[in-house]
Amino acid sequence: MRGEQEKYAQLNSSYAQSQREVEKCRNEKDELAVRNAQLTASVENLNKQVNMLRDNNSTLSHISNTRAESIKKSMDNMGSTDAFIRELQRGIARKDSLSMALVMNLKGALSDINDEDVNIQIDKSAVYISISDKLLFKSGSYDVTERAMSVLGKVAQVLNSKPEIEFLVEGHTDNVPIKNSCILDNWDLSTKRATAVVRILQTQYKISPARMTAAGRSEFIPLQNNDTVNGRASNRRTRIVILPQLDQFLQLLEKKS
Repeated sequence: MRGEQEKYAQLNSSYAQSQREVEKCRNEKDELAVRNAQLTASVENLNKQVNMLRDNNSTLSHISNTRAESIKKSMDNMGSTDAFIRELQRGIARKDSLSMALVMNLKGALSDINDEDVNIQIDKSAVYISISDKLLFKSGSYDVTERAMSVLGKVAQVLNSKPEIEFLVEGHTDNVPIKNSCILDNWDLSTKRATAVVRILQTQYKISPARMTAAGRSEFIPLQNNDTVNGRASNRRTRIVILPQLDQFLQLLEKKS
């Protein structure tokens, strides 16, 4: 009897041990399941990060390529701009050289004329030929004198040698009012004087009318104060303004655009 009790006790102890081991296995299984879930979540998170890095790398690569292309275009544009500026500078230098040569030709042609009556200069890329009132016209009149015909002929000879040149003829007066049966005021006088010079250059010296513009400036652009006799005499003048050839620069701008 005692032997059976001992055997039962041993079996009961073994069963209890087996139960504990089974419970332990279950616990370990649960722990492994939790751990597996954690690892799976970690793997999924890592995969997301890897994909994100790949996307970012692709985006950065695209940005880098775009930036590189932008820099290249900027460099090309800078090169084109530099070339354009150099071309403009050459054009300006060429225009200044032509203007200086024109001035020298005009001064040579008019070397026998009193400097007080004819003044030739360059200002802001335009050539100005200023002829005094007393040389060109009788007082208060727009009839050109015989002496003036010689001067206009010499100017026309130089201008005819440069058929590409266009120019403006401006009439200027002093501030003394004028009014008679033929002239309304200083505006009228200055315009009639400019027109008279243009007409002579066209009819007598065969300058194309398409090259000329006549303008009256009246008394409003004086050279000197009108309070003195000498000042008023300086202000009564006719100017031939040889304009810069802007079409050359417009062509350059059209090429640039």
